[in-house]
Amino acid sequence: MTRIAGLTGATLPTAPTVCHECVWWQSRTGRRVDKRRWIQGTEEEWGAWGTVYYDDDQRLLGSMQYGPARLFPRAYELPAGPPSDDAVLVTCAYLVDRTSPWVLQSLFLAAIGEARDKGAKALETFAYRYPEGESQYERFQVHKTIFPRDFLSDFGFQTVRNSGPVELVRLEFGGLIPVAEGRRAKVLRLVREAFSPAPVPQRY
Repeated sequence: MTRIAGLTGATLPTAPTVCHECVWWQSRTGRRVDKRRWIQGTEEEWGAWGTVYYDDDQRLLGSMQYGPARLFPRAYELPAGPPSDDAVLVTCAYLVDRTSPWVLQSLFLAAIGEARDKGAKALETFAYRYPEGESQYERFQVHKTIFPRDFLSDFGFQTVRNSGPVELVRLEFGGLIPVAEGRRAKVLRLVREAFSPAPVPQRY
């Protein structure tokens, strides 16, 4: 059975190696951040700052980083920013296998469930309007920190502001899943219904 675990200092070694020392989102232009100190402070304030997705053999399928926007200063420098104070911001995702797009779908649904459980009003991220006919590789593998606008539209994200082809988009939680109120199990069940026959991750 596939499963999702929280992205923390303890699980970071199982995430893609490019993520181990990366502090691009955690820093501002021209400044460096000690990632160990950032992790410690973030986990004390917020808890897990993303998810790691494994298959039933414990092989990595993908990972996603997210949390309150204030934890990611780089977001305030990007075109179409800044993000909103009441939202959880998805900053980046890494897919091991581009032939399994349901991994990204499942990661987003897990982020929605986590953000709702923690009382956020919305989920935000940065989107890009790719030209028609762009390859799946370009859309989902080349850029790890910005997501295809049409892909996010399927979740109901709305544009907050744009700067050329870059957009800050927002998914409001009010009324999104009336019977679930953000509970993770029901959110992930909706993943299965929406993206069947994709396997549904379980958080242990």
